[in-house]
Amino acid sequence: MNTNELNRREFIARAAKSYLGVGLMPLVGSYIHDNAYALTPGARPAKARHVIYLNMAGAMSHLDTLDPKPQSPDVQGPVKAIQTSVDDLFLSENLTTVARHMHNAAIVRSVTSNQGAHEQASYLMHTSYQKRGTIVHPTFGSWVSKLSGSINRTIPANVKIGGGGGGAGFLESRYGALPLRNPKAGLANSSMADYLDSTQFNDRIKAAEQLNAVFSEQYNQKQIRAYTDLYKDAVKLMQSEDLKAFDISAEPEAMTELYGESNFGQGCLLARRLIENKVRYVEVTRGGWDTHDNNFDRVAANCADIDKALGALLFDLEIRGLLDETLVVLTSEFGRTPKINPRDGRDHWPKAFSAFFAGGAVKGGTIYGQSDDKGMEVAENPVKPEDLNATIAYALGLSLNDIHYSPSGRPFQIAHKGQPILDILA
Repeated sequence: MNTNELNRREFIARAAKSYLGVGLMPLVGSYIHDNAYALTPGARPAKARHVIYLNMAGAMSHLDTLDPKPQSPDVQGPVKAIQTSVDDLFLSENLTTVARHMHNAAIVRSVTSNQGAHEQASYLMHTSYQKRGTIVHPTFGSWVSKLSGSINRTIPANVKIGGGGGGAGFLESRYGALPLRNPKAGLANSSMADYLDSTQFNDRIKAAEQLNAVFSEQYNQKQIRAYTDLYKDAVKLMQSEDLKAFDISAEPEAMTELYGESNFGQGCLLARRLIENKVRYVEVTRGGWDTHDNNFDRVAANCADIDKALGALLFDLEIRGLLDETLVVLTSEFGRTPKINPRDGRDHWPKAFSAFFAGGAVKGGTIYGQSDDKGMEVAENPVKPEDLNATIAYALGLSLNDIHYSPSGRPFQIAHKGQPILDILA
C-alpha cells in the first residue's frame, strides 16, 4: 500500500471520528455498498448462495484430523481413527462431532501446494495466485463480493472474523472484507457518540456531504468516490436494524454453549447470524496450528474447539433450513509432516493435505483423492489451491473463464486456471 493510500485512509478515519462522532476504522477498506450486482453467468445455476470459509491458520495436521493413517502407526502416533456417519469413511478421533455429520460433507484428501511458508501459502490459498511484488491479488471473498453481489443492501457482502488479510487487491476497496477481530465485541465503533443526539448527528452528516461534494468535484477519481461513499454506507448501517446481526449477545445462552465460548466458536455463531442476514461470504480464522512441538496434545486441544464449533454450525444451519444454500469449507495453507520430529511435533508439509466441504452443492459422504499410505504424497487426483477456489466459485454459479482486468490492464480470473472438483458436488 502506498503512502498516499495510507494518508487518505487515515484522513477519513480521523475525520469520521472527530466530526461525526463515530469511529469507522473497521469499515475502512470494506466500503459497504447498496448496489445489487447481477450474477455473472456461470457454468450452471448456483447451488449455493453463501459461503462460510473456516481458515485453520498455521497449517493443520491432516494426519491427525481429516486423513488418519491407522495402518501406519509410525506416522499416526497415538491418535486413533473412528467411524463416521458414512460407512467406510473414517476421521481422527479428534473430530467425533464432525464425524456424525459426514453424510452432509465431503473430504478432499489430495490437496497439494508448492508453497511451504505460511505467508506465501496462505496468500495462494486465498487468491489462487502466487505472491508477487508487482501486484496484490484480490482475496477470494473479494471476488465473490464483486461477482455475486450483495443480497442484503446494508451489510457488506464479505466479512472476515479473526485473523488478518481479506483485502480487495486491485479491485475497488468496497469489495474487501469487513474485518471483525473479536466476534464477541460485534461491530466495534458503530454506535453514535454519547454527546450527539440524532439531530446533531444528521446536521453533521449534511455538512460532511457538502464538503465531500466540493472535494469530489475537484478530484473526480474512482478512489475518491469510494471514500466518499464510505460515509453514506456507514451511516446507513448505523441506522439500520441489520446492525443487530453483529450482536451475538442476543443469542440464547444454550446456543452460546452449543458453539463454545472460544473466539472461534463464537465466530462460527456470528457467521451463522450473518448468513441469516444474507451476507454472501464469511471467513472465520482459527490459528494455533503451527505444531512443530507437542503436536498431539496441541492438535487435540485445537480440535476440541473446532469439532464443537463446526458440529454446532452444521447442526444449526440444518435445523434453520440454511445448510442447503450455504457452502461450508474448512482447510489450511498446507499440512504437516508424516515424520514426527524429535520435539514430538510435525513440520511444514505442502505436498499433501486435506479440505472439508459441507452443505450447499456438496455430495454428502464423498471422499475425493487419496494421499499415500503415510500421507506423504498425493496418490490420486491431485488438487491445487486454485482448484479448491474454483469449486467454491462453481458452487456459487460464477463463471471461471471470464477475464477481469487490473487497472494496469493485466488479465485475471477468479480462480486463476483452477478446475472445480465436480465429483464432490451434487
